[in-house]
Amino acid sequence: MLLYKHLCRSSSAEHEIGGHVILFSHNPFHVLKSQKNAVEAQGFNPGLIVLLVIGGLLLSFLIGNYALYVYAQKTLPPKKKKPVSKKKMKKERLKQGVSAPGE
Repeated sequence: MLLYKHLCRSSSAEHEIGGHVILFSHNPFHVLKSQKNAVEAQGFNPGLIVLLVIGGLLLSFLIGNYALYVYAQKTLPPKKKKPVSKKKMKKERLKQGVSAPGE
């Protein structure tokens, strides 16, 4: 075990750049604490944040549209039908076989 620690220390080198200690290791199984801390310090993925914001806005837009549609269906009066012209009424009566009065 002592030999392993000695090998790990001898295969890694420390350099200080701008107040940060950078460790270089030639051992692939050597887990560096500075790398572990750097991963934890990153925070959320920016792409995930953008996706959540856009998805939230889209979802709120769709829910708002549905709520306005339901409210309009309940509160607005039913749509009025267009009045039927006299010519169309005469044609309807002739098709049914009833003669129009005065003809």
